[in-house]
Amino acid sequence: MKKNQLITRRHAIITGLASLGGLLLPGCSKKLPPTYGNILRMGDVLTYVAHRTLLPGQSLVREYNYGDISSFPAIGTTNPADPAKWFFNEDYGRLRSGAFANWALSIEGRVARPASYSLADLQRFPARTQITRHTCEEGWTAIGQWTGVPLSLVLNNAGILASARFVNFYTYDGRMDSIDMFDAFHPQTILAYGMNGRDLPVPHGAPLRLRVETQIGYKSLKFLKRIVVTDEFLDVGNRPRGWAWYTGI
Repeated sequence: MKKNQLITRRHAIITGLASLGGLLLPGCSKKLPPTYGNILRMGDVLTYVAHRTLLPGQSLVREYNYGDISSFPAIGTTNPADPAKWFFNEDYGRLRSGAFANWALSIEGRVARPASYSLADLQRFPARTQITRHTCEEGWTAIGQWTGVPLSLVLNNAGILASARFVNFYTYDGRMDSIDMFDAFHPQTILAYGMNGRDLPVPHGAPLRLRVETQIGYKSLKFLKRIVVTDEFLDVGNRPRGWAWYTGI
């Protein structure tokens, strides 16, 4: 995409906020997040409504050049096999000691063909490489290169059912979060197995992590274990601690 054709998410939101009042009137429920009505999640309403209404189609976030790649700290869980941590996962330790040869990602729930995908299976799908900015909830940013399979290809391969509305991700460090189908089928939402031209390192989520480039960093879960597709919104994961479900940037 040419530079003058790129509509940045931030610009579209800033220039269109004046119109949001009318979007929250009755009759606009299809443009509201599933957390609507929860007073602790009012931020979801602003960002979700703005993105879904003001941005054309599946607008892409900015992608950078290889020379823009920066240092990229690993925070949060950096090794689920650490026995000194509360999130210690013995299964992950065994998989890591075997170079993840026996690791597999299960796709379950509202799909016609539930299955488990090895790393080799995922690498047989057409790959996407993108260099994007990671915006952390702690206030720092970094630019990295990610290589993986578009989530949409895996979901289509599993035969996602027409009633499905949410994709839920479970990890080896005990986390869970979800995105809706709009973000699941965004071209830049990928299951990443590579970082900066190499295999994804353990501190950054090996062997597979999610990249949701349209949202703040904590939505891009590391150490993926399984995916469950549902018709209903599951209000679990980070969100009971007060974190927003939708964190668009």
